[in-house]
Amino acid sequence: MTTSPTASRKSEPPHTGHEFVMRFTSTPRGARLARLLVGERLDAWGIPYRSPAHDTLSLITGELSTNAVQHGHVPGRDFRVRLTVTTEVIRIEVTDTRTERRLAGTRRPTTPPPDSETGRGLLLVKHLATRWGVTPRVGAPGKTVWAELFMRRAVARSRIT
Repeated sequence: MTTSPTASRKSEPPHTGHEFVMRFTSTPRGARLARLLVGERLDAWGIPYRSPAHDTLSLITGELSTNAVQHGHVPGRDFRVRLTVTTEVIRIEVTDTRTERRLAGTRRPTTPPPDSETGRGLLLVKHLATRWGVTPRVGAPGKTVWAELFMRRAVARSRIT
């Protein structure tokens, strides 16, 4: 008798310490692929599609990856995504190689004018993440923007919705 991958995946304990790291081309296509692959990894690790934690992390990944492409792009250099899941925290990190452009106001992103079509990505990250921040790259040019979602908060959201 064979079991389907979905059935066996559901019986595995979710959130038991996983890591996914990959470099992506610094293009809109690379940002989209980063979001999609992070979503696939989350589902494979027991955080199913359409769950609040999955949707939140996918959105955060999309915003941080798009920012890396739009504001951290250096011709010929990729950006890197690192996703870690433990029993306590889901953490996403997006690293670009642009040094001279630092994130302004990382603790208090500014609200764009109401008619602006851009400029709300970090506001979304600030609202959705439990914690987030920016750290300089060690030993190389660039910065890492990271966001964390505590598992207790993710579980609480799923019970509400």
